[in-house]
Amino acid sequence: MQPGAGNLYPWRTNITATVFWIGEQPTQNNPTPNHKSSWDQAWAINFGGYDNPEPTSRIADYRTNDFRPKNFTPQLNPFYVALPYNDVAGWGRHKPEASKVIPWFARMSPEPGKTVLKGRWVQIYNGKRSCYAQWEDCGPWVTDDYEYVFLGKPPKNTSNKGAGIDISPSVRDYLNLQSGQKCHWRFVEDAQVPYGPWKKYGQSQVAQPRSAVAPSTSYPEHDAQRRYLEYLRKVRDDQYMKKPGSGQATAR
Repeated sequence: MQPGAGNLYPWRTNITATVFWIGEQPTQNNPTPNHKSSWDQAWAINFGGYDNPEPTSRIADYRTNDFRPKNFTPQLNPFYVALPYNDVAGWGRHKPEASKVIPWFARMSPEPGKTVLKGRWVQIYNGKRSCYAQWEDCGPWVTDDYEYVFLGKPPKNTSNKGAGIDISPSVRDYLNLQSGQKCHWRFVEDAQVPYGPWKKYGQSQVAQPRSAVAPSTSYPEHDAQRRYLEYLRKVRDDQYMKKPGSGQATAR
């Protein structure tokens, strides 16, 4: 599918991507260390280690659908991105524009100061192949560019060729997308994300509406429904893996 062809969320097209990784040390081109994220003070620890970007230290195999660091099994999804906006202004409050510009904000009905962005899925397309990743940090460079992220304006950042999205080494390897190259991206809902290597390891939970979260002891039928949906997903994923060439991806 070409960007812009009747989608729930619009594509951001021809955006410069840069590669970043969990545990990255600060450099001239990236002055912020990545041991913690905007929303996770123990990001590297929770991930399980240093997400070494060196190709010799990574597994990148379409046959096994495995794209991750070689030396350990990640506890969080290795397909992650950063976008230059943070909806949280401090403990107990959101930025004033957050409720107006974030399409799913009202649906989430979040507690004051609780992000509705962490873990949101995005689809990334490089002209040949697409993949899916979760929004786990803020950047590159700025954290207030809601006009680009949600309203379709060009990124206001001018560094690194005007970069507008940071991608993890797994995203880089899957798409063969290097720092400084262009890509297209868009938000997608959880139900729109197909099976792939981005679902093999520790996905971050997407924020759910407060009204939809209820103690399982009070609503046992919800537990039964959840187990049935998990069963259906497992059947779907097993069928996908049995398809010839299931390790290859095509643009959607």
